[in-house]
Amino acid sequence: MVTDSIADLITRIKNAGMVRKEKIEMPYSKKRNSIAQKLRVANYIDNVETQGHGIKKQLIITLAYNEEGKHKVKDVKRISKPGRRVYVGVQDIRPIRNNHGTLFLSTPKGILTGDEARKGHVGGEALFSIW
Repeated sequence: MVTDSIADLITRIKNAGMVRKEKIEMPYSKKRNSIAQKLRVANYIDNVETQGHGIKKQLIITLAYNEEGKHKVKDVKRISKPGRRVYVGVQDIRPIRNNHGTLFLSTPKGILTGDEARKGHVGGEALFSIW
């Protein structure tokens, strides 16, 4: 059983990109789906869809590659973990990799990127950074 579903999601995306898979699928959850939708908006993945019903519901993610065939996700760093939660205020949200990366936060307004959280003047739990 997976204890950290967010780490599982981002690791699957990163590893599948390294071996040039087209799609990955995993068990559905609302949190995984909302993170995947934000990754799609940020152009780290191409498409997100769900299949099935109830307990057999699956999340299917189509990976994104650039014109040279390289995966758009170079690396991912999990910040807040089940054993150590990390919370940031709006004043502590900084650019990732000189604006070449994105910070993802869990806020009272839902899953947001660092830029969206700064514009909305809201802080929250720093989930992971991706570049």
